[in-house]
Amino acid sequence: MLINAAALSGIYTAFKAVFNTGFEGANARYKEISMTVPSAAAENAYGWLGQLPRIREWLGERHIKSLEAHGYVIKNRKFELTLSVSRESVEDDTYGLLSPLFSEMGRSAATHPDELLFTLLKSGFTNACYDGQNFFDTDHPGHIVAGEPVSISNVQAGAGEPWFLLDTSRAIKPLIWQPRTDYKMTALNNDGDENVFFRDEFIYGVRARVNAGFGLWQLAFGSKAALNSENYAAARAAMSAMKGEEGSPLGIVPDTLVVGPALEEAALQLLNAERTAADTSNVWKGTAKLIISPWLA
Repeated sequence: MLINAAALSGIYTAFKAVFNTGFEGANARYKEISMTVPSAAAENAYGWLGQLPRIREWLGERHIKSLEAHGYVIKNRKFELTLSVSRESVEDDTYGLLSPLFSEMGRSAATHPDELLFTLLKSGFTNACYDGQNFFDTDHPGHIVAGEPVSISNVQAGAGEPWFLLDTSRAIKPLIWQPRTDYKMTALNNDGDENVFFRDEFIYGVRARVNAGFGLWQLAFGSKAALNSENYAAARAAMSAMKGEEGSPLGIVPDTLVVGPALEEAALQLLNAERTAADTSNVWKGTAKLIISPWLA
């Protein structure tokens, strides 16, 4: 092939089309568990994170709820993925063999939010959220009784593979996806570029500025106990019993079960089977959508 500006532009267009096909065809799940909050700066402050607001009967004056100024901040991070293509591959018309690699680059970019968010979810047993407690903790501050906050737990003790029960039905989600600059593919493929002149290679890369953070812990329950009917029932009951600042129920209804590959069989049995292992009716069939994430492995 005669290498000129038109040829290189056409090759870049072809690589970008394959990249986009891989990006659009990826089965990313992050939107199911997170709310997207675009960023326009180096970081976002989430002072409004707090109790879920509930309507009350209007007796006397309005009861004005202040947006608590929590100091929870998510700082954007920068990510990249870069590939090089030798000039010889272009000259010899063998660059088409690289199409699967650029498709995988697109898929990697599309599923990168999954990697960040599901990894973050797994870290919730040891990393703090907006109220200063670990995201999954036994003593989150709850509603006030006799002047003292009632402790609320959203965690189940154990030492096994973690699993998570979420309420994803609301505009506010358990996790936050914060995009600053979306995933974009660019190229260094001009004769005057340093990489072409000195190393005889064309470079193609993806760049993004994004991050993930914790949303409302009230909408998530983490467990390292065995994934069985008894523990699943206890987790659902704990979430449904959570109350707001005035002591009224928050109306939480868990609808999503998140597990890693090691718990796939147990989760499928719990949510899909007609009968339990003890040959009794499975009352939990169909009670939650199942997400199996490799990032929890």
